[in-house]
Amino acid sequence: MNDSVLALGWAGLLGLMIGSFLNVVIYRLPLMMQAQWDAANSEATLQKLSFNLAVPRSHCPECQHPLGWRENIPLLSFLLQRGQCAHCQTPIPWRYPAVELITAILFMAVVARYGWGFEALAWAGFAAALVTLAAIDADTHLLPDAITQPLVWAGLLAAQLGLSGLGLGDALWGAVAGYLFLWSVYWLFKGLTGKDGMGQGDFKLLAALGAWLGWPALLSLVLIASLTGVLGGLALKLRGQLSDNGELAFGPYLVIAGLWVMTFGPLPWFGI
Repeated sequence: MNDSVLALGWAGLLGLMIGSFLNVVIYRLPLMMQAQWDAANSEATLQKLSFNLAVPRSHCPECQHPLGWRENIPLLSFLLQRGQCAHCQTPIPWRYPAVELITAILFMAVVARYGWGFEALAWAGFAAALVTLAAIDADTHLLPDAITQPLVWAGLLAAQLGLSGLGLGDALWGAVAGYLFLWSVYWLFKGLTGKDGMGQGDFKLLAALGAWLGWPALLSLVLIASLTGVLGGLALKLRGQLSDNGELAFGPYLVIAGLWVMTFGPLPWFGI
């Protein structure tokens, strides 16, 4: 078998396994955040808090049946069980295999571009973090600081170590300009309407994208995110799934933009 095909196969397999773990993070991290917020005003609650990424073991949210190893095989278990819990036959959300498959495809794309090495490891981590943020924001309209802030610092570190293809200056100004751009849009909108137009997590996410992709990519990132956001909002409205106040999670569209630029580069119209 060709070595490049074998490398892609291993990358896909690793992506499926990492994607399976990302599903745990996507489901549990918002619950952990909520529990910590609740515990902040209740010492008794804090003492009883025993829910994290490691415990309890994976289980069906509906019937609480602990999952055996046969039910935890990425993608394959979903197919063999026909998309249902093997114990109570409750349908398993399509998001679970989708996250695993998307992560596998992204890992394969990274290895196809960079081969096996520290550069590929850095970009695979970047892609995995973005997939996690997109799913959490779509579910909860939250972009956890526990992911966005380390992602900014990781981008700067990757630039310093020569792993992202950017100079440290480009990465630093990408982070600063990315944050300030959406910060300015937020305050301008709030000044004109008296309403919050977006969450502060979006500022940090664009800062992270700027740190990884550089300030020259910001125009492409904002344009792609805005266009896909409009299309996504229209699709949700036509399906009757848009909230009454028209609130739309912007994080997933920033993620789409970030993954596009990571894979294909900035839009050529800007010449940068």
